[in-house]
Amino acid sequence: MSDNRNIHKIEYVLPGEIENRSFEIIGDELKSRGIILSKDTEFVTKRVIHASADFEYADTLTFSPHAVETATKLLLNGADIVTDTNMALSGIHKKTLEKLGGKVHCFMADEEVAKLAKESGQTRAYVSMRKAAEIEKDVIFAIGNAPTALISLYEMTEKKEYRPAFVIGVPVGFVNVEASKEMIMDTGIEYIVNRGRKGGSTIAAAICNALLYSVGERD
Repeated sequence: MSDNRNIHKIEYVLPGEIENRSFEIIGDELKSRGIILSKDTEFVTKRVIHASADFEYADTLTFSPHAVETATKLLLNGADIVTDTNMALSGIHKKTLEKLGGKVHCFMADEEVAKLAKESGQTRAYVSMRKAAEIEKDVIFAIGNAPTALISLYEMTEKKEYRPAFVIGVPVGFVNVEASKEMIMDTGIEYIVNRGRKGGSTIAAAICNALLYSVGERD
C-alpha cells in the first residue's frame, strides 16, 4: 500500500505572506529544473508562472531586445493600456497605472465598435483596435484573447496608418493564434509575446502588473 501521508500536507502561511511564499516555491522549482531566467525579464516570467502555475512559460515567453526598457519608459511617461477583454481590464492594477498618469481601456462593448464590426464582417476585437488607435497618447496593447486584435494592429502598422508603442501578445487558442503572434514579432515593434497556443486574459494582466509593480518600485 502506497504512503499518501504527504499528499494532503498543509503548509501554514500567513495571508500576507502567501504571495512571497509562492514566489519562493517558483524560484526553487525553476532551479530544480535547471532553468536560469534573464535577470532583465525574470520578474515578468515569474509573475506569469505565478498566475498560471505553468512552468512552460519559462521557455515560451519571448521578449524583444528592449522590451522591458521600452515598457518601463512608456509607463513612467503615462502611457495608457488597451486590452481585448474586460477580464484583462479587471485584472490590471489600475491604481498603480493611474498614479503614473495612465488609464486602461477595453472597447469590446463599445456600441460604435459593435456596429462597425457587424457592418464590416470583422470581429469586435479587430475593430476595437481601430478605435484604440484614436487615443492621442502612447498605448501599450495587452492582447490575451483575440488573435484578430493582433492582426488588426499588424495591418495598421504595415499600412502605416498607426503604430502601437508596445504590444503584449498572448492570445490563447487554435485559430490564427500562433501566426498572429509571429506577425507582431516581425513588425519591429517592441513586444512581449508567448509563442505557441497558450496565453489568455489572466496572462496579459499578469504581464501588465509585473511591469506596473516594477515601475512603481522604481518610481
